Amino acid sequence: MDTMEINKGIAAILVAGIAFFVTGMISDGLVRTHPLEHSAIKIEGAATTAPAAAPEAAKEELAPIAPLLAAADPAAGELTAKKLCAACHTFTEGGNAGVGPNLYGVVGGPVRHMAGFSYSDAMKKHDEPWSFEALNAWLKKPAAYAPGTRMAFAGINSDKQRADVIVYLRSLAKEPVALPK
Repeated sequence: MDTMEINKGIAAILVAGIAFFVTGMISDGLVRTHPLEHSAIKIEGAATTAPAAAPEAAKEELAPIAPLLAAADPAAGELTAKKLCAACHTFTEGGNAGVGPNLYGVVGGPVRHMAGFSYSDAMKKHDEPWSFEALNAWLKKPAAYAPGTRMAFAGINSDKQRADVIVYLRSLAKEPVALPK
């Protein structure tokens, strides 16, 4: 087969793609959608008022963290943290921030514990220290703990895994915070 024929075939495909793209852009510019002021079809018996907003979902109750921490395994927590958190966080003393802050010394420290890290507005609203209970709630579902957080992590559903991770994070300090009684 002649290379000129191959070039013609590729050119035909490119021209067709460009033509479809330009046609789509022109049609998007010509057709404007507007929301309806009222329903176009009236259904007898249907409610005419807007449905009431759903009540805010009740916050999920977390299991008490103290008994979970007493039985937690820091080695298992390290494995879980390395698997779930290491893509965005570092764990070494004086380590640099990744996408998220370094987690060395996080337990017992302030929520915004890493100087120079750009925390989201949602995290700037929290002034309390990272207690065991706060970390438990954060690791369960970060978006529920701090709505609007930039942390794109769904959370850890397993109570045992959360406790393991918290005990591991607790070990990342010169003087680890005492476990609750």
